[in-house]
Amino acid sequence: MDELDFDKGGGLLPAIVQDWKSGEVLMLAYINREAWDATVSSGRAHYWSRSRNKLWLKGESSGHVQEIREILMDCDRDTVVFKVEQIGGAACHTGHRSCFFRRFEDGVFRETDAPVFDPKEVYGK
Repeated sequence: MDELDFDKGGGLLPAIVQDWKSGEVLMLAYINREAWDATVSSGRAHYWSRSRNKLWLKGESSGHVQEIREILMDCDRDTVVFKVEQIGGAACHTGHRSCFFRRFEDGVFRETDAPVFDPKEVYGK
């Protein structure tokens, strides 16, 4: 049986997160073995926060959780794709549906979408 190779990347593997219906890329995060096990056992996306150096359930603060619908592994066994149902309409902590809400055009990045929620109201910051 193929398993993820957590020895690569210092124990952290990229997780590309897509909307399970549209295929839209919502975010990129990292998983370690602990995040993987929590995701598989709960059916909700868990990640390893590199900035906070801790496990986190996506949506634990905002309520915008990600329900796992499908998981894919790449040929090198060191990257996964989480196809999710994004509860609450937004994956990004900035309030945008996707973390990829800026497009490079004419030499500059431009916002392409409006936020779905106000992060100050959700996070109190």
